[in-house]
Amino acid sequence: MIILVLNCGSSSLKYQLLDMKNEEVYDLLAKGLVERIGMETGCLKHQATGKETFIKEMPIEDHTVGIRAVMDALLDKEYGVLNTLEDIEAVGHRVVHGAEEFVCSQLITDKVIAQLEKCSVFAPLHNPANILGIKAVSAVLPSVPQVGVFDTAFHQSMPSYAYMYALPYEYYEKYGIRRYGFHGTSHRYVSAKGAKFAGLDLECSKIITCHLGNGSSIAAVLNGKSIDTTMGFTPLEGLIMGTRCGNIDPEIVTYIQEKEGLSPSEVSKVLNKKSGFLGLSGVSSDARDLNDAANEGNPRAKLTLKKLTYEITKYIGAYAAAMNGVDLIVFTGGIGENNSRLRRRVCENLTYLGVKFDYDANVVRGEDTIISLPDSNVKVALITTNEELMIARDTMNIVQDEE
Repeated sequence: MIILVLNCGSSSLKYQLLDMKNEEVYDLLAKGLVERIGMETGCLKHQATGKETFIKEMPIEDHTVGIRAVMDALLDKEYGVLNTLEDIEAVGHRVVHGAEEFVCSQLITDKVIAQLEKCSVFAPLHNPANILGIKAVSAVLPSVPQVGVFDTAFHQSMPSYAYMYALPYEYYEKYGIRRYGFHGTSHRYVSAKGAKFAGLDLECSKIITCHLGNGSSIAAVLNGKSIDTTMGFTPLEGLIMGTRCGNIDPEIVTYIQEKEGLSPSEVSKVLNKKSGFLGLSGVSSDARDLNDAANEGNPRAKLTLKKLTYEITKYIGAYAAAMNGVDLIVFTGGIGENNSRLRRRVCENLTYLGVKFDYDANVVRGEDTIISLPDSNVKVALITTNEELMIARDTMNIVQDEE
């Protein structure tokens, strides 16, 4: 089954075209990115497997035009991979927020779109763009089934004592204020893949998954189900991230508003766009730049990386306590898969759990690897994530069940 996977942002869309033979066997046919949608000049970057990257600048007024540009690239005689659009059998969409409406991936219908629009209040920057992508595909490929895969769905298995905040209960009833969690597609993928890779039975396991990148979150996965995660009502909560502050005393928000004379939207921008690695280090929001600066002796870059290491270590300890033990710790995401020094520093603080670290194995980057010694009480692994494959799997299974 040939499936187009879309991840639509407010002014961009990423895509992959996969030929799914089954859940484990597939071919990546093409991938790409459409940027600057709605601006004077947009850009399409298209990479068919085994061919040179094709780059085209042109006006891209909206997501429908962007989707049409993707279709044209897929059909291009030189850079394309399809003979006709009828070859596309299904489209899978990453949808950021499903609130309590969606506990699993769903076939897109008018009713589902209406529910997604209600959920947009929780993700005003993301869900509307996801919906635009769905509607754009409907305009270009009206007869092709579409599936929504939700970042929040995996975490809907959290117990109420983990997802509720100690605020007046009426705020939950009126406004849906609770912990939702994000990166669920990645946590679901790497916990299952990690268990298999480490020789564990997923349905009888205690796994901590660390998705570390520009946005980061950690999840406690008990017997294959999420029971807690660091991100909350929004992706702002939890670990320090590229530009997000992570956990802070909530009273800081009103204090900054008063001292700086900021509006709610302005202080939100400070917390989401000007904080994290960027705000604390004053160097960059990119961990690679922080590593370079730390190696050059920059004290604030060192502080930022130490804080990240400390918070990861602290959450691993908390989730090991929550599950009364841990069998496997997984590192994934751009930082988790590529920063061997961070993995080492975290694991050196986990000897109390019985972690025995394999320093030689840890030198790898972006390759599924066990980085604990054979006699370690807790296995530690680098597991590469693939959210697009997870979306394609769900899409294939749902569409086949409907046939």
